[in-house]
Amino acid sequence: MRFLRNFLVLILVLFTNHVIIAQSSKTTLNEPSAIKELLNKKKNTNTSTTVNDKYKIQIFYGKNAEARVALNNFRRLYPDVNATIIYTNPSYKVLVGNYKTRLEAERNLRAIQKDFELSLLLRPGK
Repeated sequence: MRFLRNFLVLILVLFTNHVIIAQSSKTTLNEPSAIKELLNKKKNTNTSTTVNDKYKIQIFYGKNAEARVALNNFRRLYPDVNATIIYTNPSYKVLVGNYKTRLEAERNLRAIQKDFELSLLLRPGK
């Protein structure tokens, strides 16, 4: 019995040692520079379109082509107000403005609702 137990432990140690040694090779990953560029663009886009720190007004929610039309119409009517499109599965949102206070955002919301009736105010973090 003791011999069998020692034999099994020896076999286990030999197999484990082989597996540990087999994992010591180094792998080099050659990543195209285009992937790094795309990741940097994605990171910059995500940080520039955050909704977490300021109030924003949503003027459109729907398909991509319609969102682009709404964005272009908004930029034509309000060239001084920041506007962007954000994808939220499965639709696109057109968000405008960066307002520090709710009062400022509500004033602009009333003005924007004259041209975009379905506009609504988004609180920070939503």
